[in-house]
Amino acid sequence: MVNKKEKIIESILMLCATVSVLTTIGILWVLISESSSFFSKVSIKDFLTDTQWTPLFAEKHFGILPLISGTLLTTFIAILIALPTGLSIAIYLNEYAPKRFRKIVKPLLEVLAAIPTVVYGYFALMVVTPFLQKFIPDMAGFNALSPGIVMGIMIIPIISSLSEDALYSVPKALREASYGMGATRLQTSFKVLVPAATSGITVSIILAISRAIGETMIVAIAAGQQPRLTLNPLVPIETITTYIVQVSLGDVVQGSLEYQTIFAAGIALFVLTFILNNISYFIKKKFQEKYE
Repeated sequence: MVNKKEKIIESILMLCATVSVLTTIGILWVLISESSSFFSKVSIKDFLTDTQWTPLFAEKHFGILPLISGTLLTTFIAILIALPTGLSIAIYLNEYAPKRFRKIVKPLLEVLAAIPTVVYGYFALMVVTPFLQKFIPDMAGFNALSPGIVMGIMIIPIISSLSEDALYSVPKALREASYGMGATRLQTSFKVLVPAATSGITVSIILAISRAIGETMIVAIAAGQQPRLTLNPLVPIETITTYIVQVSLGDVVQGSLEYQTIFAAGIALFVLTFILNNISYFIKKKFQEKYE
């Protein structure tokens, strides 16, 4: 009877794993099959090297670099905000905060991840941008800085929660050994615990980057829709996800070359996130082997 139940549970778990794998294969198949007709008309070289992206204009250019630069620019700003804040919160909750305070604050922080991104988008547009324009008069109404900052606030729970879990899992013997050597709590936190939890912290950072790269509504509302190859965060930009939304909701004829660009952009986005996820896996595996 017990073996029968175990086999049923094993079959259900196998089915769930198979569904997730088949879903990924299905998404990849749709992207490849739909973008193949695009790349039959536009060379991959032009797609990867052209510095202009104007598929909806009379003079058409299909260089993905402006969209990638916009995506990476907002992501970099987000990580610049989220990493020090999230890691500081994780260290405080794990090493300094009372247990009761930790139990209350940690779930409250994770509520940030549950707020709809469209709310974050309008917060960036209506609150953050006007506030920053008081100090930076040259900042455009649509820009990369405001959505980048708000995206950073949004992904703080990913870094803080996962990093705190990684710090919490460090054996108590390491803490006690550090204190026994005369180290202070601050020295123990940064010179013992953080290095020991590096794999978990690194994974949290890469997952946060992947989340920021795939964000749609915040950049669609507050960043503008002007693809440009720039590192200036004060001007309007366009990300890969924003462009996909723009074409999907527009009047572009389905099956046309302009419509097929969303699948080409989707392939680029898939490759970016795929690379980051694999990097996180290999880093985690490397550090696990190091500390085993």
